[in-house]
Order: sequence, then structure tokens, then C-alpha cells
Amino acid sequence: MTAAQDWRPALRPAVMLRHDPVRDTDLLVLPERVVVLNAQAAAVLRLCDGVRGVAAIVAELADRHPGAPVGAEVPRFLDRIRAEGWLR
Repeated sequence: MTAAQDWRPALRPAVMLRHDPVRDTDLLVLPERVVVLNAQAAAVLRLCDGVRGVAAIVAELADRHPGAPVGAEVPRFLDRIRAEGWLR
């Protein structure tokens, strides 16, 4: 099962996406937990603004990365992050 194309993902209110300039890495800051993100995960989560739907996020990433399997991978990634409770 993959994310519905019309779902408009956004970070939950208690979850913040931050850049750590000292380590030059992106972090997902959660209550009592910090998740270090790779560049691809951070790029996807930056687009999760509650306005764009999954299809729009996939389209934007496909434009940025021609030939990359974003159509299959991004919805699965979003489903995993939502299952963790980090997206609404």
C-alpha cells in the first residue's frame, strides 16, 4: 500500500525539521528523540507542507532528479514516516 496521491502530508506539530550547521546535516526533532536524515529524506520532508499532495511532491522530485525512481520510493517513504506518527 502506498500513500494516496491526494494526501497532503505535513509534519505533526511536535515534529520539526532542522539543519544542524555544526554537523552539516538535517535532523528531524521529535519529543525526546532526534533522527538524522540523509539528503534525500530531508528533500522529501521539506516538501511536506500540507499544501502539496503526494502527486505534486513526486512530480517536483522527478523534475529535480530525472530517471530516479521517485514515483515508487517517495510514497513508500511517506507511508513509513506517517506510520511512525511523524506526519499528518
